[in-house]
Amino acid sequence: MSDSKHIVCPHCNAVNRIPEARMRDNPKCGKCHQPLFTAHPVELNGASFEKQISRNDIPVLVDFWAPWCGPCKMMAPAFEQAAAQLEPNVRLAKLNTENEQAIAAKFRIQSIPTIALFKNGKEIARQPGAMGTSDIVRWAQSQGV
Repeated sequence: MSDSKHIVCPHCNAVNRIPEARMRDNPKCGKCHQPLFTAHPVELNGASFEKQISRNDIPVLVDFWAPWCGPCKMMAPAFEQAAAQLEPNVRLAKLNTENEQAIAAKFRIQSIPTIALFKNGKEIARQPGAMGTSDIVRWAQSQGV
């Protein structure tokens, strides 16, 4: 097992190699010098989605949502709080399905909000429906993250 992990910067999408022992030391991106972990979900788009889910050595938990969705708006603060609890072991990210309909279709997102957990670029688990902070954290941890 490697003693370092590849972490994609949430700001510039550069891939950084971080020693595992330093993951909790507020590592910064070697390219843009911004924090690699912000305790906030990363906003994904067509350009960043694939890189974030496939190049991170940590699992990525994606919230598929839409701005018109009431349950999505209700879950947003809980997802934000879950990011603070799960980082640096898990990257939390949000994908607006209205803006990125092709990605939502590729992953057959049929109801929102839906959270999906990706590891090594592959979806390993999915949970539809709005959830509270503790439920999101518990669900993610039950997936072995």
